[in-house]
Amino acid sequence: MKVATIVGARPQFIKSLPVSNEIRKTAKEVLVHTGQHYDYNMSEVFFKEMGIPEPNYNLNAGSGSQATQTAEILFRLEPVLVNERPDIVIIYGDTNSTLAGALAAAKLHIPVAHVEAGLRSFDKNMPEEINRIIADHISDILFCPTQTAVDNLKSEGITKGVELVGDVMYDAALHFGKLAEKNSSVLERLSLEPKGYMLATIHRASNTDNPENLRVLLGSFAESEQVIVFPIHPRTRKVIADNGLDSLVSGSCIRMVDPVGYIDFLKLEQNASKILTDSGGVQKEAFFFAVPCITLRNTTEWVETVECGWNTLVNIDKDLLLSQIAEFSPAGEPPKLFGDGRASLYIAQCLTTRDQRAENIREEA
Repeated sequence: MKVATIVGARPQFIKSLPVSNEIRKTAKEVLVHTGQHYDYNMSEVFFKEMGIPEPNYNLNAGSGSQATQTAEILFRLEPVLVNERPDIVIIYGDTNSTLAGALAAAKLHIPVAHVEAGLRSFDKNMPEEINRIIADHISDILFCPTQTAVDNLKSEGITKGVELVGDVMYDAALHFGKLAEKNSSVLERLSLEPKGYMLATIHRASNTDNPENLRVLLGSFAESEQVIVFPIHPRTRKVIADNGLDSLVSGSCIRMVDPVGYIDFLKLEQNASKILTDSGGVQKEAFFFAVPCITLRNTTEWVETVECGWNTLVNIDKDLLLSQIAEFSPAGEPPKLFGDGRASLYIAQCLTTRDQRAENIREEA
């Protein structure tokens, strides 16, 4: 069996590694990096740090509008798939790389397996929501991280090929979290004490491309009594500079740092008192490490984390954000919602079984 894995953004690098490790035990994998994240700290560093094999192809699609980037990936990916003729294409999450990978494979009649299928924020203003809906409806195998995801698909009439396997990011967090505790020196380098700071990430276009939203968020952060460590996305840094928002940061408790590697970031998450983020992946990692999460959006695809009390949505409401920074404190331990840490193994087993069935059918024919 030959599998083509399509990755292009930081979360997909993380999700793909445990799955790739399992797939490569029994099958040939062709790894395609779309180049959606093209900054070194957002892309290549993860391959080096996490031991991800070098991509067989780098499409170097780069940036652009939603349509431009998706089209560019499609244009560059199609000949790769024609040349490699994989038995199945694996896509991850909900980025433009996800959508382009699904479309390119489906139009070439190559089966598509979607890891993290069934997620819904029910907010179609988010480009990620459009990506994940379309990807799900043209996928042949839908690997769901939670029962909620299975139920979402069922409500849209999708029941065939649906597999509840757990969350591959939980697999990665369990493995790399231990390495982070042991090997990362990021707290010492940044002179931080465990639970003596909050961790913030802002990267969604709805926040970074809207200077007024960014002004509200930074202004709220600046009023915090605790240090807020802010590894800053290149796009966010540019918007801050272009719109004169540096004054909100200067002299405040906000400590802007360059993006850090995955291992260092996990260490920062594990030891934060709270996490402030607009990232879906970071919401989950906060949950995995039992760190209260304040989500800087009014919707989330990870509704389970809100329903059990470990995540709270504040949108761009300064008063609500400040009150949650001061008061949000979940009780007890987070429930087990995302599987048993072996989702990657179940995915590989499912693909192998499917391939064996297909081979039997070919032999009988």
